[in-house]
Amino acid sequence: MNAQQSATVFQVSNLDAALKHYVEVLGFKEDFRFGEYAGVTMGEVCVHLCAHSIHQRPVGGGTVCIFCDEVDSYYLQILAKGAQLKTKPQDYPYGMRDFMVVDPDGNHLSFGCETKAS
Repeated sequence: MNAQQSATVFQVSNLDAALKHYVEVLGFKEDFRFGEYAGVTMGEVCVHLCAHSIHQRPVGGGTVCIFCDEVDSYYLQILAKGAQLKTKPQDYPYGMRDFMVVDPDGNHLSFGCETKAS
């Protein structure tokens, strides 16, 4: 087997509201929707949104780390759109510059890039 991609699945309380947030605030594009299950994409990244009614799993509490080429301009874009930001972009000793945003259901998305070598 050769694994090629994966998709994070976030439980959400209201699929319509979640889709609106991911598209209008976070800048994802709606990729598909089948009833109460949908996918949004940004570049090669796909996040699936699952209404609570499907699997009855707890809403929120999920996390995904999204690796990017840069994060500062994206941070400013979503800040201006009212995103709920948990942390600001910061360089970390593990060689990444990243920040965290929280969706309306409490799912966390970390956006990070490698820090420039000095």
